[in-house]
Amino acid sequence: MNTYLISYDLGAPEDLQDYSLLTNYIKSYLKWAKPLQSVWLIKTDKTVAQVRDEIKQIVDKNDKVLVVNVSKKGWATLNIAKKVTDWMKLRM
Repeated sequence: MNTYLISYDLGAPEDLQDYSLLTNYIKSYLKWAKPLQSVWLIKTDKTVAQVRDEIKQIVDKNDKVLVVNVSKKGWATLNIAKKVTDWMKLRM
């Protein structure tokens, strides 16, 4: 089972329902923690890409999402700047 860090920036316009949909999705995992305002940790057998793709179905097109496997090397992003993902490819 992997541990993933999920972080996000919800773009405008945002409302409580946007956060509720994402929060409910994350809390659907039996093992989760919320260490920071927009940062969650989950345990799952899914891949980072599967988690990212499921979140993609919930969030708006202008929302930014980062999913990182913190139990081993692996990560997936959505709407993160190429400059950042290039950095991650070289260093993670």
